[in-house]
Amino acid sequence: MAAEFSGGGDPGRSIALLWGLAGTGRRGPKPRHSVEDVVQAAIVLADAEGLAALSMRGVAESLGLSPMSLYTYVPSKAELVDLMLDRVAGEQQTPDLPVEGWRAKLEQIARQGWTRAQRHPWVLQVGTHRPPLGPNILSRVEATLRAIDGLGLSETEMDQLTSLVSDYVRGAVRSALDAREIEQATGMTDEQWWAMNTPLLEGLVDPARYPTTVKIGEAYKSGRMAPPDHERNFEFGLQRVLDGVEAFIALRPSAGQTPA
Repeated sequence: MAAEFSGGGDPGRSIALLWGLAGTGRRGPKPRHSVEDVVQAAIVLADAEGLAALSMRGVAESLGLSPMSLYTYVPSKAELVDLMLDRVAGEQQTPDLPVEGWRAKLEQIARQGWTRAQRHPWVLQVGTHRPPLGPNILSRVEATLRAIDGLGLSETEMDQLTSLVSDYVRGAVRSALDAREIEQATGMTDEQWWAMNTPLLEGLVDPARYPTTVKIGEAYKSGRMAPPDHERNFEFGLQRVLDGVEAFIALRPSAGQTPA
């Protein structure tokens, strides 16, 4: 289950902060920091220690502010998480992707999602069913939908296909990050874990009952099968997902053009 959920703050305050409308016309001394400073400090903290370590107090201390002072910039952690998500969504180019064809564009958007999660693994700890409605996230949505616009798809189909790709990326990234986290937590690589457990299974795994599993295991032990590589698996799965999208587009009776 997600540690946090986006879209849970005060809607009016969130929209104002996301779109840079908060604080206009503010009187009094110039603030020591900007909202952007607060968001960047929160991202640095979450990158280093994870979302569980993120607190308004911790962010305030990193900026040399009192916790109460921080609330004059961002009203609560809920709005702060939304700002963090929108900020990292804007780290990569999306509005005019420098590639041609719907497939190449979706590949690039998917790979950007992979890279973003490797850099900021805490993003996978946020449930985004109700996403932050900020400019950077909406730019990513626009770029993804635009990639398959004009292919004869209905609006519903465009939404479903982009959700399919997004869900695949999130699942693949989650699997890779789980592997990284368990290795960091135990100090043991997957290879070491298998080497420890394989002798314990000797005589218990009956080849007649598990023939295919044994075949794959033997291929791995003999070197005929490469060790697990999460990025390679991500790329393989991404291509299979896009193969399915391409087949769906090609079979659409109303398709307006040949898939690029």
